[in-house]
Amino acid sequence: MFAPQCPTRRLLDRIGTKWISMAVKVLAAEAPGEIRFAELQRRMAGVSQKMLSATLRSMVRDGLVSRRVEPTVPPRVHYRLTPLGLSLEEPLAMVRAWAEEHMAEIDRNNQLNGQDEHGG
Repeated sequence: MFAPQCPTRRLLDRIGTKWISMAVKVLAAEAPGEIRFAELQRRMAGVSQKMLSATLRSMVRDGLVSRRVEPTVPPRVHYRLTPLGLSLEEPLAMVRAWAEEHMAEIDRNNQLNGQDEHGG
C-alpha cells in the first residue's frame, strides 16, 4: 500500500474525496437513468460548480461516469454511472454505513485527545 503503484493507494487517490463518494451515491440513485449537472449540484449540498465540474471530469476520464451533451442552447449535459461506476456504489455504501456507526465515537475521541494536546 505504500508503493506509489499500489492499486489500493492509486484507487484511494482517485476516489477518496467526499465529492466523488457523494456523486456516486446520487448517480446510483438515478441508475440506470441520467441526471443533469444542475440537479446533481443541487443534491450535493456544498459542492461548488467548479469542484463538481472537476469531479465529474475525473470520473468520466476514469470511466466511472458517462457524459451526454444535447446540442441545445445552452447545451444540456447529462451524466450517468457506467457499469464500472455502479460497481463502486456498494463498497462506498459500506464505508458510509461504517462512518454513520462510528463517527460520533471518532469525534468524541478527537475532542478528548485534542483537549489533552492543549493541556485540557
